[in-house]
Amino acid sequence: MPNVVRRYVRVVDAVNYRIGRAVMYGIFIMVGILLWSSISKTFFLPSLWTLEVAQFALVAYYILGGPYSIQMGSNVRMDLFYSNWSDQKKAWVDAFTVCFLIFYLGVLVYGGFESTSYSFQYGERSPTAWRPYLWPIKVAMCVGFSLMLLQAISELFKDIAKIRGWDL
Repeated sequence: MPNVVRRYVRVVDAVNYRIGRAVMYGIFIMVGILLWSSISKTFFLPSLWTLEVAQFALVAYYILGGPYSIQMGSNVRMDLFYSNWSDQKKAWVDAFTVCFLIFYLGVLVYGGFESTSYSFQYGERSPTAWRPYLWPIKVAMCVGFSLMLLQAISELFKDIAKIRGWDL
């Protein structure tokens, strides 16, 4: 395996591992937001911002945690036949299917950047009573989709290395 590819895989895996481990603790942020929402609705005036902030936090949690999930092999597979295949056959199938994922993520990244630039250009806001700006969550989505695309390419390189019998 060429050194450039080997370095790419190591850097992308290291970055996504660290981001995934950090984002993993975002569940506590969401619990705190929803706990405050319950307390404020019970004892005080209901907060306008809690539902939307919880939704934004959940989106960031899932999208920024996606590359880590791909790296750890936590994504869902149809295991009816897959578990009985050899490692090389699994690598062939994974290399084939990850190409579709790469295409899909490329479309998401393109659309995400278009939507984010629109949001910056026109100061797009949510149509709710709280009316927060939408660019922060759109930026998080673009970063997450980009990292997921880089991780999918890394997985493709790993599968190709496994098919050819190379070490990474």
